Amino acid sequence: MTFDFPAFLVLASAVTGGIWLIDALLFAPRRRRLAEVAVGTGAVAEDRRSARKEPVLVEYARSFFPVIFAVLILRSFLVEPFRIPSNSMMPTLLTGDFILVNKFSYGLRWPILNSVFIDIGDPAVGDVVVFKFPQDQSTDYIKRVVGVPGDEIGYRHKTIYRNGEPVAQLPVGSFTGVGSGAEMTGAREALERLGSVEHHILTRPNAPDLPPGCRMLAYGPIKVPEGQYFVMGDNRDNSNDSRCWGFVPAGNLVGKAFAIWMHWDGGRDGLPIAWGRLGEGIE
Repeated sequence: MTFDFPAFLVLASAVTGGIWLIDALLFAPRRRRLAEVAVGTGAVAEDRRSARKEPVLVEYARSFFPVIFAVLILRSFLVEPFRIPSNSMMPTLLTGDFILVNKFSYGLRWPILNSVFIDIGDPAVGDVVVFKFPQDQSTDYIKRVVGVPGDEIGYRHKTIYRNGEPVAQLPVGSFTGVGSGAEMTGAREALERLGSVEHHILTRPNAPDLPPGCRMLAYGPIKVPEGQYFVMGDNRDNSNDSRCWGFVPAGNLVGKAFAIWMHWDGGRDGLPIAWGRLGEGIE
């Protein structure tokens, strides 16, 4: 069973905040009155302190609630960390990258429900987005937006066709991977310009355009419906993306990836941390 961290934060905030609030409204005033009575009757200092002392449960709730609530607000509305588990976004993102995702780029959303209550903007072509996988809402995916509502998307000969026009590519050379990405050594690397974003992609010339089992573009271009997005991985021949399972509904969006804050890859020779990747922006 997948652990639902947002639900845990909401529940923990409600429980700790509720305990603290109920005590503040009902029981804390009673303790203060008992302490005042103890003072009036000349009780020793230890008895007076005992009369005012909070129960351990309330003390813990009062201590933990601000921390849990702050994490809930930060994670739900501002920034959320994610770890890259696969090579599907190479060479932009590597297995072991820890990234930060802007949670308000595409609107502020309620925790758990993921419904927008303040609309701020929409994904643009070229954005790297995190979203709930349409076929399994408990799984987060990260891909690049290649088609927005109304676009007609095709893919042939390792080239994206957007509204009938090929997306420009500039060959870079042969790619050399390290660590968990060593399997991609020898792939063809190119600089692609998608919308206003320039980024690197990987392809294998001898691999079929569509990965096994992918049929969305098998019979020509497809139009992106309203409220949906077409996404692909930058590692074009090693990515389970819209070519295979279709569009990403706007309601599944989590946010826009914008920075790498850590890289830890146990498959690297020597130190598993790639210091040079820390703090890099994501294009």
